[in-house]
Amino acid sequence: MNAPQEVSDSPVADGPVAERRLHPVTPLRRAWAPFAILVGWAVHDPNGTQQRLSELTATTLLLGSVAVVIGGALYGFLSWWFTHFSVTDTELRIRTGLFFRRAAHIRLDRLQAVDVTRPLLARIAGVAKLKLDVVGAEKKDELAYLGERDATELRAELLARAAGFAPEEAREVGEAPVRGLLHVQPRMLALSLLLTGGPWAMLLAATVVPAILWLATHNVWTVLATALPMLGGAFASSGGRFIKEYDWTVGESPDGIRIDHGLLDKAHETVPPGRVQTVHVVQPLLWRRMGWVRVELDVAGSSNSVLVPVAPREHAEAVIGRVLPGVRVPDAADLTRPPARAAWCVPFWWKGYGLSVTDDVFAARHGLFRRRVSLVPHAKVQSVRLSQGPWERYKGVADVRVDTGANKTVTARLRPATEASALLQSQADRSRTGRREAIPDRWMS
Repeated sequence: MNAPQEVSDSPVADGPVAERRLHPVTPLRRAWAPFAILVGWAVHDPNGTQQRLSELTATTLLLGSVAVVIGGALYGFLSWWFTHFSVTDTELRIRTGLFFRRAAHIRLDRLQAVDVTRPLLARIAGVAKLKLDVVGAEKKDELAYLGERDATELRAELLARAAGFAPEEAREVGEAPVRGLLHVQPRMLALSLLLTGGPWAMLLAATVVPAILWLATHNVWTVLATALPMLGGAFASSGGRFIKEYDWTVGESPDGIRIDHGLLDKAHETVPPGRVQTVHVVQPLLWRRMGWVRVELDVAGSSNSVLVPVAPREHAEAVIGRVLPGVRVPDAADLTRPPARAAWCVPFWWKGYGLSVTDDVFAARHGLFRRRVSLVPHAKVQSVRLSQGPWERYKGVADVRVDTGANKTVTARLRPATEASALLQSQADRSRTGRREAIPDRWMS
């Protein structure tokens, strides 16, 4: 048996509670597993597969196909039958596993976020997937699938209990109200992707590299093995992003920042309050004329990473102000560049670095063509380090690195050595003060 992800530390176990099963269409989710095994075997040895199939009679093939269908259906049914979940006063319990049993006891006070996703086929069937972000967990636990109404009600109940509501009150609280902050128009999203250099560079590479390989090898398989991944990467960074970020809506509710998006697969995500460690404001070169930016996040214990895919800078800053109250995104004039002697360490690109330290945040910029300004609230800084290589020491510059609770690092590059030493001490003091004065993280406060 696998170890539980989160085990309740309450000295008295919760009393007996009614266990529930997932939606009856759930077996279809795993019924394809035997087919996947056969397909993998066939792809691994296509010549052997073709030879073996040619040796079989039509009756044998038919009986084999029926056996695979029955086996897949039985496996999906048993997986569903042996999966249960229940909500106690302190935990969400999930028991699953046909051959290898797994019991997850997820403490409600450790919940970071509860997201509802609806893939295309799930939307057709009227079901949804519930994903749970838990403090200290590397990946999300999930309940797939529940009826759409059941998923929404269970999400509201879990968030209410995580907020401290009594069990008898949690079901009555319902879904917290949402106030709209931002909606990204599909036209703006499509144009922003066209003005991003990455997809065009990959598309050019997918055209030029296979042509060169064809001239060099005249091997169709080599060309296809090179071209298809490149074309897939170009689509993922353009069309794939459009499909994922379509109809992007940001709202504010007592349980955090709500994000809804998706063309084929609908996602309903929550950025937990107080868990944002770093905000990144990204601006590719061709977006500057339009005044557009992209906002990304580092969230402790959560995989949510995008806050705003594209928006005018003033609108994006208004949303950032709701995530980091009182924080202002520094303008280019507020960021001080490294000294000119830093050009000997990083020629030309040194001009893209910058630093601004305010009473609220440590802000560092890097990137000349694709600017990226990272904002770290002082209270979220876990450690501060100064690094200096031999050439940097010779030129009198150093890097100051701040580590956050999301296991990420933001670096102020090529600062004058005396400034870096002073910044190291002052940032440590600001971080201690910020943690003392920070408001405790609370749900639905």
